[in-house]
Amino acid sequence: MSENVKKVLIIGYVWPEPNSSAAGSRMMQLVEFFQSQYYQVVFSSPAAESEHRFPFESIGVEKAEIKVNSSSFDDFIKNLNPDIVLFDRFIMEEQFGWRVDKFCPDAIKLLETVDLHCLREARHTALKQQRSFTRKDLFSEISQREIASIFRCDLSLIISDYEFKLLIEEFKVDSSLLILLPFMLDNLESSTYKSLPSFEKRQNFISIGNFRHAPNWDAVLYLKQTIWPLIHKKLPNAEMHIYGAYPPPKATQLHNPKQKFHILGWAKDAKIVMGNARICLAPLRFGAGLKGKLVEAMQQGTPSITTDIGAEGMHGDLKWNGMIENEPTTFADAAVSLYKDKDIWLKYQNNGMDIFNTFYNKDKLSSTFSKRLNNIIDNITEHRLNNFTGSMLRHHSMKSTQYMSQWIEAKNRNIKD
Repeated sequence: MSENVKKVLIIGYVWPEPNSSAAGSRMMQLVEFFQSQYYQVVFSSPAAESEHRFPFESIGVEKAEIKVNSSSFDDFIKNLNPDIVLFDRFIMEEQFGWRVDKFCPDAIKLLETVDLHCLREARHTALKQQRSFTRKDLFSEISQREIASIFRCDLSLIISDYEFKLLIEEFKVDSSLLILLPFMLDNLESSTYKSLPSFEKRQNFISIGNFRHAPNWDAVLYLKQTIWPLIHKKLPNAEMHIYGAYPPPKATQLHNPKQKFHILGWAKDAKIVMGNARICLAPLRFGAGLKGKLVEAMQQGTPSITTDIGAEGMHGDLKWNGMIENEPTTFADAAVSLYKDKDIWLKYQNNGMDIFNTFYNKDKLSSTFSKRLNNIIDNITEHRLNNFTGSMLRHHSMKSTQYMSQWIEAKNRNIKD
């Protein structure tokens, strides 16, 4: 790798699986962005490689395995000397941020949040306790960790406008440390929609999502136990097709052909199965960020029925490409009526194209990101001077993290000896 080439090091929480999760697709969009800006991309992760991981060697991305709590990373990053380090989720910034600060202090530090974990966990806690989500739920230990990570970085990529506003209004994060950057996708053409399967050629309902993601599993269980029986009673010939990577035994046990409820596992091509379905169902009861399955539904001309949480941050003031219902009875009624009504179905399909082209325009978003990033690079000293809270947190929090990491490394070394 030439010394004159601009380099970006991505520290991934996992190896991206673009066909398995929205997070995987999002990461590949960021890789594509950096390559379009003529950066040499190095992707590293302490996670074990998975069977569905993207083959980086096919697009010229260098792959590096790294270890947590290991000084081997110090030599690795000193030798690489990247211009930018992108942390995939705050957990990676906690693990490796202090090492980047110590051995590569001039590197621009970016944080890819994917979604606000603290918001997702707070909502999950409220749901498990069968009560409404409150403002108090937000201010948890995980919030302290995640917001501290945002302050320690030079710029955090926020995928949802709801979360962007939440960070500014509730957590008092300065907007100079944030950029609203939804999924970056090619615009849809009317001709593309015309080539998709028609209303008549589409059958059945679909729900899709990685089973390791807690909101997805909850939605599947909610569908099976509460919503699907209501739909099945009125549409006995329609089928519910559930796709998703890594279905556990508790999920496969829900497969019931007699009830027309099918657990079909990993979809080799999610676009094809989405494009053949008539309606996408996403009864999400907690979660955060943008929902990749719903963006993909828009892309494939498939109207969707979801909840307020499912549609959150995804369509602004534009009309949804389907219906938004929070109660199981009204959710099921909406699914049944839309399944039968071609005219309304076509109207919602067009709504999806409008949303998709307005909010996920790759060229527009890439241009905004590039300008913002280059401005920070050109003015990094002043940018960091204006973030005293971040400097303070790096000084105190990172010292404690450094000593803990070094203690763990020494302990592990003694165990091996």
